[in-house]
Amino acid sequence: MMDGGARVSAIRITQHVTAGQPLSRAGMEEIQIADTGIDYLPWAQHASYAQRLARVTLLPGTLLTTQMTATANEELIPGKARVGLALKPGQSPAELQRGQRVQIISLPRQDTGAHNSAVLAPSALVDAVSEPGTGGSSRLVNVIVDAALSPRIAAYASNGQIVLTYLPAAH
Repeated sequence: MMDGGARVSAIRITQHVTAGQPLSRAGMEEIQIADTGIDYLPWAQHASYAQRLARVTLLPGTLLTTQMTATANEELIPGKARVGLALKPGQSPAELQRGQRVQIISLPRQDTGAHNSAVLAPSALVDAVSEPGTGGSSRLVNVIVDAALSPRIAAYASNGQIVLTYLPAAH
């Protein structure tokens, strides 16, 4: 104990977490710190914060505060839209999870002979993912994108002309 000062239990991040990625219980540890009045999150809340996303990139050793985290729904603000996609096998990574960032790419129609694809959204947040169905059936993926992009993404998705690519954390 330092000079008889009060100590509090706080959450310390132990693994690199890129902004937009989910926090995990495995990536947190309890640490005793001096009670300085700074609003560090208490260890007693670690389980509920393990369900949240990093609002900023978190480096190992960071003491977690409320302002460093967000829920996926907090990204759904004015100017953003949630778009539902029904994707067949091969149109999204098998390991796709909520909280990941993806690039949304349009595919050319097969019957036109065109070969051009285009990036429709350079970085979309995955808000929900259903388990892939059996027998090659589609899985449902909700993504949060700029509202201005949503009509075009929905149009391509309705024709099965969408592919999602995973954007791994930059290290």
